[in-house]
Amino acid sequence: MKPPTFVGSLTAEDRQHLEAGLHSPDAFTLRRSQILLASARGYRPSQIAPVLGCSVQSIRDAIRAFRAEGLSCLAAKSTAPKRVQVVWPRHRDEELRELLHQSPRTFGKRRSTWTLELVAEVWFERGITSRQLTGEAIRVNLERMGINWKRAKFWMTSPDPRYAEKKARRDRLIELAARHPDWALGFEDEVWWSRLAQPRMHAWTDGPPMKVQLLRADDDDPDPDAICCYGLLRNDTGRGIVRFVEDRPVGDITTQFLSWLCEAVAKEGKKVLIVVWDEASWHRADTVSSWVKAHNERARQAGGVKLVICELPVASPWLNNIEPCWTHAKKAIMEPDRKLTAQEITSRVCEHFGCELLPYLKSRDASETAEPNPLPVGP
Repeated sequence: MKPPTFVGSLTAEDRQHLEAGLHSPDAFTLRRSQILLASARGYRPSQIAPVLGCSVQSIRDAIRAFRAEGLSCLAAKSTAPKRVQVVWPRHRDEELRELLHQSPRTFGKRRSTWTLELVAEVWFERGITSRQLTGEAIRVNLERMGINWKRAKFWMTSPDPRYAEKKARRDRLIELAARHPDWALGFEDEVWWSRLAQPRMHAWTDGPPMKVQLLRADDDDPDPDAICCYGLLRNDTGRGIVRFVEDRPVGDITTQFLSWLCEAVAKEGKKVLIVVWDEASWHRADTVSSWVKAHNERARQAGGVKLVICELPVASPWLNNIEPCWTHAKKAIMEPDRKLTAQEITSRVCEHFGCELLPYLKSRDASETAEPNPLPVGP
């Protein structure tokens, strides 16, 4: 048991100030005056606390503060830190504004465009801020500087009458894959990397906005105008992998990509691979469905990775998690003032996703290209 703490005898001046504090409009001063006067009358902290509705420790703190500070303990003290650390140097706003006009590649980054997190990282590395800020802190301060950083939002609906059923199956498979460590789930899609069409960009300058140049096709250019690739975003690791295509997506190349995926996850010890994709014609080709059945039969008899295909509702890109990855990657690899070569595009895409650049997938049978609603060669 701790010994009782008392204020002790009070001087006439102290008592006068404490009694005046009983009429103070400030709750802190009123409470401390009550505590000190009660203690001076010989009441223990354990007796004062239930009457005033506070803890015993609060009583002891008030008494000890009076012994150390005297009557000045009646005034509430600020809880703000004694030293305020300035993490955003406002006098360098113009320097920061000019920094945004440069490419992140200038600072050794793998992107050509800025993100809020990348801005925070570069500013900290350059010693502009004393610590690395969050993306929200960057956004708020950029807004104060008159730089509005927004992401477009769209309301989308699917015309598929089986939308609820297909979405429920997708969500159920995601939950099952998360509960089984020997299962892998990935979101699959194909995309064209155009060498001519530029993604929508935003830039901030003191003068007119920066113009993204309109790129043109050249007759003597040996590279195609666009390059296609298959991609898979792993839901368990968050890692994306891509395989480029020599021509365009067809059923035969789709089966090659699926076979390569099964071999890759088999090396990780996976037993089931769930592929979530849209209703593209080459996904629904008879070649693909027949190959999947035959592959699963071989896996059942000889052991191997079982392949489960999950088709998304019609026109529902928001359910395919890899879709935003294409948008961010196109902005990351582009150059606003020149056309990239095919080699630059493929190497930058693989560098962006952190995967190895493998040989192009090629159709084994030219007759396979005859499929319904084929994609044109190009963007």
